[in-house]
Amino acid sequence: MTARLFSPLRVGRMELSTRVVMAPLTRSRAPGGIPTESMARYYAQRANPDTGASLIISEGAGMAPRAFGYVDVPGIYNEAHAAGWKLVTDAVHEQGGRIFCQLWHVGRVSHTSLQPKEGAPVAPSAIRAEAQTWVPAAGGASGGFQMASEPRELMFTEISEVVRNFAAAARLAVDEAGFDGVEIHGANGYLIDQFLKSSANQRSDSYGGDIEGRCHFPLDVIRAVVKAVGGARVGLRISPVSPVNGIGSDPEAQPLFEHLLREAGPSQLAYVHVVEGATGGARELPQAFDYKALCAAWRDGGAQGAWMVNNGYNAEMAEQALAAGPAELVAFGRPFIANPDLAARMERGGPFNEIDRSRLYGGGDAGYLDYPALDA
Repeated sequence: MTARLFSPLRVGRMELSTRVVMAPLTRSRAPGGIPTESMARYYAQRANPDTGASLIISEGAGMAPRAFGYVDVPGIYNEAHAAGWKLVTDAVHEQGGRIFCQLWHVGRVSHTSLQPKEGAPVAPSAIRAEAQTWVPAAGGASGGFQMASEPRELMFTEISEVVRNFAAAARLAVDEAGFDGVEIHGANGYLIDQFLKSSANQRSDSYGGDIEGRCHFPLDVIRAVVKAVGGARVGLRISPVSPVNGIGSDPEAQPLFEHLLREAGPSQLAYVHVVEGATGGARELPQAFDYKALCAAWRDGGAQGAWMVNNGYNAEMAEQALAAGPAELVAFGRPFIANPDLAARMERGGPFNEIDRSRLYGGGDAGYLDYPALDA
């Protein structure tokens, strides 16, 4: 039975017909950072709320020139980006769907070849990430994996500029690109997560040190974005214990993230999107974490938004999570790549298409637009 999964819910300013959300999925098909007609078709295929996602969260979009860590991912900081994304949002809305833009800054998970003037990536502290990025090959369109470059520490005076860039990108996404809202990417070892985790943040100023200091920058970003577009149009993604991109687990993860969400409560976000366990990996890790207590801390801060869960869910697991609480929305990632009508397939119990993993990143429409629907 999937009665709860296919029940309606109000989220922010939206009335969603189901609890099925399409998670952000990097596909590296935006040459020069500009979304394309093919991207519009891709999202439209998954946007029918009766068969696909009731809400789509876009792939991460670089919100400033220094925000990029992978080749051919889209941006959202200039008019060309907004015009490209408008093709996508119009196509989604024509199908009756809703779509949020994920605002992404990779921080130290980048390479000099992807940075303006081939400068060093920026980070809370000058600590290199044990992570790989996908970079363009010299003199050609194809590329390959390289270890992340040595970052430089953001100067105190630069941090407020990054906060303003997040807010400006949010306004561009909503006002010009036509998104229904934005999701702040605070997960997976990228810039916001780097400020939170002590392994990446060893600053001695007010943006580092204790839990309050490490939450300073993330809360500045949340408040600035909410001021720009309103809390009902803003979501936040976090991964409290995921070790991806060399971030590791913070020894104070439970009090750290409870403080973050308690302080974010008054901002009245539309939702919090939680990656449970290791992103794309094990749901259970040696470091125990109490997600119910985390949600309770958010509610203690006055939050009324929706609690979204993510990582390896199928229909049965989703139904169990919704029944047990605090989950109210369930985000599905890779299953949406091969199954544009994933909701319909889950409701019928399958069958499900298999992913062509050789075409996950980059390339043309093969492995992107050619996955068949149930009734095709």
